[in-house]
Amino acid sequence: MKKAAVIMGSDSDLPVVQKTIDTLKAFGVPFEAHVFSAHRTPEQAKAFACSARDNGFGVIIAAAGMAAHLAGAIAANTTLPVIGIPIRGGAMDGLDALLSTVQMPSGIPVATVALNGGVNAALLAVQILAVEDGDLAQKLSDKRRADAENVLKKDAAIASALQ
Repeated sequence: MKKAAVIMGSDSDLPVVQKTIDTLKAFGVPFEAHVFSAHRTPEQAKAFACSARDNGFGVIIAAAGMAAHLAGAIAANTTLPVIGIPIRGGAMDGLDALLSTVQMPSGIPVATVALNGGVNAALLAVQILAVEDGDLAQKLSDKRRADAENVLKKDAAIASALQ
């Protein structure tokens, strides 16, 4: 199985990224987590992105707040799928991070999840890796089925309580 990379622009992003890591672990996806800044460590971020495919990665998740150029900087240096997690905070409460992550120029795509969307970033990464991994695809199907069953249990409880 290919690995997932989880890159955060700052260690202050870890509370959001921890949900990403926990979800990857729950699916048994091997991963590495790193702190690279698009602005303070651009050479290290570029070197990681350029070598990611050769180092066994199949997808990269990049989390950053404020100007949030990390996902774009990573995507510019790899042809692997890149998923951006814009982090809430700063003067614009994450709107700047969302816009800079989602508004990539043509030719350098970044899949973008919601503000602080660490779980969905991991699930999208799992879906990407599951294209070539039947066991992982089955784990996704099992999770969806369990999630649906939980909703139906809540529906029955509410219906019963309100009658």
